[in-house]
Amino acid sequence: MEARAHGLTVAYALDALDADERRAYEEHLVDCERCRNELASFWQTTEALAIAATGAEPSEGLRDRILSDARSERQVVVPLEPRRRSLAPVLGAAAAVAAVVALGVGLWATQISSDLDDTRLALDNARAAAAVLADPAARRVPLQMGEGELVVAPDGRAALVLHELDPAPAGKTYELWVLEDGETPVPAGLFSGQETPDVVALDGAVDAGDAVAVTVEDEGGVDAPSTQPIVASQPA
Repeated sequence: MEARAHGLTVAYALDALDADERRAYEEHLVDCERCRNELASFWQTTEALAIAATGAEPSEGLRDRILSDARSERQVVVPLEPRRRSLAPVLGAAAAVAAVVALGVGLWATQISSDLDDTRLALDNARAAAAVLADPAARRVPLQMGEGELVVAPDGRAALVLHELDPAPAGKTYELWVLEDGETPVPAGLFSGQETPDVVALDGAVDAGDAVAVTVEDEGGVDAPSTQPIVASQPA
């Protein structure tokens, strides 16, 4: 149980274990400092994701700040006469201020929407990984390169648990690959890495004889590996 218990931390943090597994894991926690530290880190992460998923509310002063910024721009002096001719520039200035306000709010809303999409994807990935780790029939596959293990469910769903992997460098990302029959690389997802252990669900299935690898690629990922793997599993 001890070897398998190390891989159940994220499932426990997401409340994805059944009653017997939860009780056994809690007994394991008493004597395992490593799992206690990992659990604390995962709870901090899931709490942050939950807060982000609710969406940030605009501050009460957002509109005032946008208007203040608009008013601080260089003003165009409009002659007061003739009276009839002054109306168009004034209306134009009002429209410009309204456009600045709309642009500011639009940019804010776009950023919030993007953040929420990223948060939902992260939560979906965490749930998928937890389901694999909590599967009692899942196989633990050791790594040939890197610290951690590959966990593969009977239906091919898989999650990679990595220790001591620093966050990806600026402008870079970690890309997962399923090496079909240990040779042909197929993209299987991206992740940025973090100080705490990474638990990442793979896109697609890992079949018998497949291996899994991780490379460092440009943001957005690539269709084929451009660097040597920094993580590689034994065949599943």
